[in-house]
Amino acid sequence: MKIVSLETLRTDEFANVLWVRVHTDSGLIGLGETFYGAGAVEAHIHDTLAMRLLGKNPLHIEALHREMTNLPMAQASTGVESRATSAIDIALWDLFGKVCSQPVHQMLGGLCRDKQRIYNTCAGYKYVRSQNIKPVSTWNLGEVSGPYEDLDGFMNRADAVAESLLESGITAMKIWPFDPAAIENHGVHITPAQMKTAIEPFEKIRKAVGDKIEIMVEFHSLWNLPTAIQIARALEPYKPTWYEDPIRMNSPQALAEFARSTTVSVCASETLGSRFPYKDMLDRDAMHIVMADLCWTGGLTEGRKIASLADTYHRPFAPHDCIGPVGFIAAIHASFSQPNTLIQESVRAFYTGWYKELVDTIPIIENGYVLPMEGPGLGVDLLPQVFERQDLHVRRSSM
Repeated sequence: MKIVSLETLRTDEFANVLWVRVHTDSGLIGLGETFYGAGAVEAHIHDTLAMRLLGKNPLHIEALHREMTNLPMAQASTGVESRATSAIDIALWDLFGKVCSQPVHQMLGGLCRDKQRIYNTCAGYKYVRSQNIKPVSTWNLGEVSGPYEDLDGFMNRADAVAESLLESGITAMKIWPFDPAAIENHGVHITPAQMKTAIEPFEKIRKAVGDKIEIMVEFHSLWNLPTAIQIARALEPYKPTWYEDPIRMNSPQALAEFARSTTVSVCASETLGSRFPYKDMLDRDAMHIVMADLCWTGGLTEGRKIASLADTYHRPFAPHDCIGPVGFIAAIHASFSQPNTLIQESVRAFYTGWYKELVDTIPIIENGYVLPMEGPGLGVDLLPQVFERQDLHVRRSSM
């Protein structure tokens, strides 16, 4: 079997989502995805990677992964090069499953459990439906596009959001109410008034539902170390499950200092590319829960190595998802195949909303758990109407 063509697809409306289709001489096609800077990733695939992959056996996944990451700028980042590698790698695993008529989770070692617990990241319907995604300024606060406008919800009605999630069986939620203060003050300090405002959602949640729901806190790497520590201590009475990316993920020493300053677990990080920076963090006891985004850090090939590395340090694995539908499904396959998976991120505004406009299969989520995907490969394909969109951009590189 040979790779005969690499095809990329992106749309103007979902401007940050890029799909990759790997075509083979057998007629089988593998589907992959990445997110952010779709046009730049597209250029790297066709201008740099295509010449290295065309004519190669798509089942030689490890060898092809090494070929793509041998480039000097692609070895330890989540930049364009790594996102391109990730999308192609996911497509190769999709192909592998299709060749063997097995789901990707089986190709990765098989199911470790029959259902996987999820948490809800409280994004809204339009959170990623934009070319220009910025903290706070594109939150569309006050706009309601459906029943799960959870970003506006956690900022203004956190108690109601928590109650709604519990009604559907979801017992964990992630929020980021400190972002407005971080943007306003450039992450260098927080005023007493800002602290009070940001803590209000936690007060509402605990008053409304007590400890029935877990709260994960996302900081988006927006704070300096002293302020992050100050916020962490202020939140401890509300018993968060984890603090995620409190500072920039470029100093294991600084993150370790943060970890020592609080009783709450540190989760990190969707921003790390390849397993090597994870080892630096783990060696310093800087992270307790290992998060990775398979669409950014190197695909399923690198993602399973990160999960295994976490297990070596007796740390749980928690795949990231606040991106597109194919990436979400790839993460679900990884979650089920890893023995140390703690919980899978999900966004109900996405999987009940815009995902349905793009793919033919949505994962089954019931009572706070996602069920294994069925069918060969990833078990998902793009809807026929995606190929008919007027805002679709398609580029191909062929032998």
